[in-house]
Amino acid sequence: MPVLTSLRDLLQRVPDRLKKLSKDTVESKSTPSSWSPKEELGHLLDSAANNHQRIVRAQLEDNPAMPGYEQNRWVAIHAYQRRDWGELIELWQALNRQLLAAAEAVPDSAWSRTLTVAGSEPVTLQFVFEDYVVHMLHHLQHIGIEVDDITSNAPNAA
Repeated sequence: MPVLTSLRDLLQRVPDRLKKLSKDTVESKSTPSSWSPKEELGHLLDSAANNHQRIVRAQLEDNPAMPGYEQNRWVAIHAYQRRDWGELIELWQALNRQLLAAAEAVPDSAWSRTLTVAGSEPVTLQFVFEDYVVHMLHHLQHIGIEVDDITSNAPNAA
């Protein structure tokens, strides 16, 4: 699946780009209620953890009903603004490697398995994974990371 290649490429190339951002850049907020790049990357950590569960459980269970998550509260609980930027980058890479391993284990026939998220209509595992990568691309670009040269295989790259 081409989006697997996109995630592999992102994992190899994005960390160095994130490391180049200055401390002032990663800690700044455009408004008091908006996320800083640290918090936005933290949100991607939370998204990886939640989507990893979805990918695994959709392989193990018939039509699992997965919870949503309160993204602002997750970001606040993890206190990403006070965390070390290098640690957040390492965690982003590690969580996404784990998610990628689960996605690479999906047999071709299982990508059409369905699940629900927060009471949604059923969606396929393929949709969940592709949507996850598109969501990640959106946030990486918002943080200021160039990804267009990496995402030629991503569906509907943001």
